[in-house]
Amino acid sequence: MSTATVLVRTPATSANLGPGFDALGLALSLHDEVEVTAEFGGPATPVEVTVDGEGAGSVPLDERHLVVRSLRAAFAELGEQPSALRLRCRNALPHGRGLGSSAAAIVGGVVAARALTGLTAHDDALAAADRIEGHPDNVAACLLGGLTVAWRDDAGAARATRVDVHPDVAPVVCVPSFEVSTEKARGLLPETVPHADAAANAGRAALLVHALGKRPDLLLDATADRLHQHYREPAMPATYALVTALRAQGLAAVVSGAGPTVLVLGGGDDLSRVEALAEGWDVRALQVDTQGAVVEFATA
Repeated sequence: MSTATVLVRTPATSANLGPGFDALGLALSLHDEVEVTAEFGGPATPVEVTVDGEGAGSVPLDERHLVVRSLRAAFAELGEQPSALRLRCRNALPHGRGLGSSAAAIVGGVVAARALTGLTAHDDALAAADRIEGHPDNVAACLLGGLTVAWRDDAGAARATRVDVHPDVAPVVCVPSFEVSTEKARGLLPETVPHADAAANAGRAALLVHALGKRPDLLLDATADRLHQHYREPAMPATYALVTALRAQGLAAVVSGAGPTVLVLGGGDDLSRVEALAEGWDVRALQVDTQGAVVEFATA
């Protein structure tokens, strides 16, 4: 019987960033940690899960836990299932707020499983995480850090590339007290959109990659969206109202992922302006996470 322990640190992520629907993601300096101990070759025992922080007292502490499900799926693909698993989750990412908590759990499980079987590089981890999550935008940013552009190749495989973000970009998130499920938010989107709206978003998404990397002064124009945010307003009217108010003041505000958190992509002097308009919201100044998922082996 052999036993090993790894610690995986995964960042929050914000997907879409306005016009980059299901393609763009940004890693943020708010992190979950999961410590996984796996035993191989011994008698099978029930999984043990403890959770501190966000989700404590509400998430399942058995095989239904998303990190456990991700571990099991990754181990199955690798052909080696441990006889015992012990998890300790330290969560800082709020759940159901559009900050990639599910992506962080999935990436944490996939990276931990790969490390415990001797695979420390993130090669092929994106494909494994995408098969669980169902879309690659959040998991790509969580894995790679920085700004990521994700897509599917002609065979349907998830692909992603990382782009460095200009040091003047200072993300601010406005987190509400209420949750909105991704399924509910996606359910409001139409099957088709006008060609003019699609063309407008293609141009703004391309501009956004340039603005985040080279020209932060273009972020307000670059974050304009016509594909998804206004369709989701009925599920989160307060979010849409805050985005509208912030943009009217020249701040590059967008719905973070499927919402209801609002992300502002601006400079270091924007925090007080955001706080003045987001009274009652949990306003946090963050940084761009440049590392992505980080794994460490426990030492004796």
